[in-house]
Amino acid sequence: MNPPDENILVIKRSLFDELGSFQGLNFEAEKYLAVILSRGKNFFLPRAQAERDPACKQIIPYVLVVFESSVLHYVRGKKAGEQRLVAKGSIGIGGHMSEEKDKFLWHTTDEQAYRAGVEREVNEEIKIGTPFEDRTVALLNDDSTEVGRVHLGIVHVFKLAEPNVEKREAMITGLTFLTKKELMARRESLESWSQICVDSLDRLLL
Repeated sequence: MNPPDENILVIKRSLFDELGSFQGLNFEAEKYLAVILSRGKNFFLPRAQAERDPACKQIIPYVLVVFESSVLHYVRGKKAGEQRLVAKGSIGIGGHMSEEKDKFLWHTTDEQAYRAGVEREVNEEIKIGTPFEDRTVALLNDDSTEVGRVHLGIVHVFKLAEPNVEKREAMITGLTFLTKKELMARRESLESWSQICVDSLDRLLL
């Protein structure tokens, strides 16, 4: 299955290296976002091209949906856009920032506009039927995998007032809230980004 035909937001890998590349999580998110989200530092590429070009990093909001001490977990079904992650467990909701869908965002550097884009992406995949707080907690990079080398995650935590969530997309299966202990028991079945997050879950959920 080919990637969707859309233009997506990327930065140069060289910019990431200049800001300070890392493996795993970096909790100085604002330092990176102040540059990454500023006009002139990011641009759009066709998704099919970006998936093959390690000279660029695709910007991916990666949202952990949390109720009390439990985190939303799901399994990516066969209809997932990223076929390399099919059948993997995940605790991250989100996806690419699209030139067409998020075009209102790219006329400003305002953080609230960016967050609106994040919520748009999440709302495509799940329906949250309760108030929530949105915090940006870390950046995530994993150069150890083919998928990870061309992506850069921005980790958000949506802290829900109630565990009221339903799926919208067919690719999401087995939607359920799990404790850290339950997630650690499933760690080997998780996609690499989710493994990295689970390993530092206590700090992410502070």
